Amino acid sequence: MVNMILKSLTLGVLGLPALSLAEDLGAMWGTAEAEAKYYPLIDIPIPPEVPMHPGSFEILPDQKLAVGTRRGDVYVITGAFETPPNPTYELFASGQDEIFGLSWKDGTLTAIQFGEVTRIKDTDGDGSADQFHALTNNWGYAEGHEFAFGSKHDRDGNIWVALGLSGSYKSHNLFRGWAVKVTPDGKMIPVCSGLRSPGGVAANAEGVMFTIESQGPWNGSCSLKHLKQDHFLGHPASYNWYPFVVGLDAPAVEPKSNSRMQIEKKRVKELVPPAILFPYIKMGRSISGFQLDQTKGKFGPFENQLFFGDYTLSLIMRATTEEINGVWQGACYPFREGLDTGIMNVQFTPKGQLIAGGFTTSRQWPVRGEKPFAIQRLDWTGKTPFEIREIKIRPDGFLLNFTLPVDPSVAAKPETYTLTTYTHNFGAGYGSPEVDHTEPIVKRAVVSDDRLSVRLFIEGIQESHIHDFDLAPMMSAGKKPLLHTKAYYTVNEIPVVQ
Repeated sequence: MVNMILKSLTLGVLGLPALSLAEDLGAMWGTAEAEAKYYPLIDIPIPPEVPMHPGSFEILPDQKLAVGTRRGDVYVITGAFETPPNPTYELFASGQDEIFGLSWKDGTLTAIQFGEVTRIKDTDGDGSADQFHALTNNWGYAEGHEFAFGSKHDRDGNIWVALGLSGSYKSHNLFRGWAVKVTPDGKMIPVCSGLRSPGGVAANAEGVMFTIESQGPWNGSCSLKHLKQDHFLGHPASYNWYPFVVGLDAPAVEPKSNSRMQIEKKRVKELVPPAILFPYIKMGRSISGFQLDQTKGKFGPFENQLFFGDYTLSLIMRATTEEINGVWQGACYPFREGLDTGIMNVQFTPKGQLIAGGFTTSRQWPVRGEKPFAIQRLDWTGKTPFEIREIKIRPDGFLLNFTLPVDPSVAAKPETYTLTTYTHNFGAGYGSPEVDHTEPIVKRAVVSDDRLSVRLFIEGIQESHIHDFDLAPMMSAGKKPLLHTKAYYTVNEIPVVQ
């Protein structure tokens, strides 16, 4: 879930620049004031008598919001979407454990918790749950790092669950480090091995399932990983459970430590590279729950993009994905900082708002936000920020799409675009510094007729590298600077044809 870095630890111990934790948590984008003009933060008040540690959200009928908590309760909030919010809280269910996934379907709430997937129902209509049915509990659990994060129902009615390792390093209990799929009739299907400490599960616009993964052993930074059936996602601790999967053999070899992803994905044929790498600190530190924007423009110009919370840095990011040569990859972008607490999950509302919430703990996981728990809402003001909307790869460069028309006199200059690349050490050590830096050359920039995109022709695209874009000089046609000048594209594959 969250990177286990004690307050006395410095980044230098992890092979990263030796900053103190206070300096680390303060080193963010510096754009909160400008972001508020487009997406203000609105508090959803929590009564003092409600022990609220939000871990998951779901939309219920009649404009109600369900909140699953770390303590194992489910609350139903009425009035959370109003302006200003005027919420009332009702306890719907209790007695569960660390609810890090909620999904409503066919009059029933499904909760993904520490030890099981549970259907919860109010059969007599009194507003309180009276029926609890365990769909499955076919995985092991014994200690506090063995989190279970779950998805909404997929298109076939399945729930997907990503299971964290034991102590973040080993797999001592059944299917720890695996993703599994739970069918509507309760059958649990192991999907893939190789996870470490996932923090959320969701589908992209194409319905493909992904999980977010925390930085740590075999993970140089946080990343978005494709949950590909019968494949391996990088951490070999969970190889030991292959004998429990009928008809599936473990990979013939394990990845070599202190190597590189571009080398090991050729050695270990089952290895699926991360779809998106989030540069450590620059773009999150303990990324958590995420959801697809399908608000049809109610949340602004980012339809079909993924929005992520971050626990440690108390912020929201977004990402786009594309499939190249049968492999998923894409880019991540800054969005909104300055939230009040550690963000555990997000949820879009029927009105096109984004709910974000979470908590802090006493377990020495540092959080930038100062409140012990909070639920907040991001509302779009209707003003369109000038942003890099999406980056897509091309055989000889990239296509950059913008939310507003660009100034062609600036956008056509190759020097407007600063581009560096780097990757991470792929190995058993905790995290990794940025390594193998290169500086691709922007040879030409061609502005589209509508001025909403720029085609960059680039020499030096690097496989398995983060491509770090800085567009500080860019201006809109209306002479606005970019709200966020940075974006980061992970190249797993380079397309062969246009």
